[in-house]
Amino acid sequence: MKRNIFCQYTKKLLGGCLIFFVQSCGTSSIVIEGQYPSPNVTKIPLSIGVIYPQELIDFNYVEYSEIGEEEYRVQSGQSHRDLFDALLPSMFERVVVLDSIESAVSQEVDIVFLPAIEEFQLALPSKTKLDVFEVWVKYNLRISDSEGKGIADWILTSYGKTPTRTMRSVENSINQAAVVALRDFASSFTLGFSQVPEIRQWLSQR
Repeated sequence: MKRNIFCQYTKKLLGGCLIFFVQSCGTSSIVIEGQYPSPNVTKIPLSIGVIYPQELIDFNYVEYSEIGEEEYRVQSGQSHRDLFDALLPSMFERVVVLDSIESAVSQEVDIVFLPAIEEFQLALPSKTKLDVFEVWVKYNLRISDSEGKGIADWILTSYGKTPTRTMRSVENSINQAAVVALRDFASSFTLGFSQVPEIRQWLSQR
């Protein structure tokens, strides 16, 4: 009797350990969170309407293991909106969030900004054999006038990295590298907006 009870207990214990092991090997979800300072720059005398497409807000990147299983799911969409909400009011005299390009005229904006993520890349030390976590993001930033006529399709790439020695976990390291990449984007966007040839030409004709 005692032996049967012991065997049942052992089976339950092993079963519980197996469930824990399977669950611990699942996908790690990472929601990118960070602080994005507003740049101290002279404002461009424009009223800008920004459209946040659902594809941007819901953007997810999945990193797969070497055997093709989901390893990390990086949710960065909301962090991009947080970044633009901090960045755009510092750069332009007036910022309006639009539901669609059709509402631009009634909102009396000068230009419409439609950001999109074309590519997201993640490099892990376990795969690159380097002592850094790295994130690259490629954007297509569409600029049009209030009637929807295209002004520029601006391709902009940002980069961020975090040394392994500064972080306590893989999740924190990925988050920090992504935040650095977003801040790199903010710097490039702030300095480069008026220098894009198509935008500079449009501004000169106003």
